[in-house]
Amino acid sequence: MDKQKILSDYKKQEDKILLAQVLDKIEFSIQREKLEYTDFLDMYQISLVKSFMKKIDFENYILYGGFENAERNILIIYPDKYNANMIEKNYSKIIKVIRITLNDEEKGKYSHRNYLGGIVKVGMKREKVGDILVSEDGADILVKDETTETLKQEIGTLTRFENSKIEIVDLQDLRQQEIKVEELSIIVPSLRLDNFVSDLAKTSRSKASQIIDSERVFINGQNETKASKQVKLGDIITIRGKGRFIVKEFSGTTRSGRTVVKIEKYV
Repeated sequence: MDKQKILSDYKKQEDKILLAQVLDKIEFSIQREKLEYTDFLDMYQISLVKSFMKKIDFENYILYGGFENAERNILIIYPDKYNANMIEKNYSKIIKVIRITLNDEEKGKYSHRNYLGGIVKVGMKREKVGDILVSEDGADILVKDETTETLKQEIGTLTRFENSKIEIVDLQDLRQQEIKVEELSIIVPSLRLDNFVSDLAKTSRSKASQIIDSERVFINGQNETKASKQVKLGDIITIRGKGRFIVKEFSGTTRSGRTVVKIEKYV
């Protein structure tokens, strides 16, 4: 396998590093006939890996984050001898859950940002941690198995969680987050992606184009860098740092010919 040739089309150094790691995992999986897996990948990395696997015509992989529709996923590469059932049995060996249960006085006090901030404060690398599912009572944090004990101990040293119960639970006991949405209505001059990003991110068209160019926008999980991309009914638009939005309805036009769009924002 000529890795340098395969990676020559990729200009960004961080992309080359990730994809070189993927190629190594593929090689190890074939040689050792065992599962190989990465750290948690963000949406951009997931999109990059999907297109790369298609390019090299490799199909023996799964992207999994601990539950259906997880935003952050681990890439799992498997040998030919594995079937779907064998792979699923290994999920709980790869991913664990750290559960933080708040005491009565602190219930409802912390947001996703507070939990993520705590993880960063104790020095844990972001790629070792998956989605953080926040509830009124606390949070379930998806973590790679080998870092679970360390993170559990470190979180317990934080003042904000000193009165909380912190435990490791099996993946099968993960508490699914209740999906909450906020309904919005926007008016766009056309169905170009930059118009949607401008309105949803509350910024100018030129700034929206910069956000798209910087690879911070995804449609249905795929990175999109074309400002002129036409948005369709049902599309899920994710803007890094701004949220995730689903296009629910084109509900009419204004006198000036602009389109009224009903949006649901995940909150």
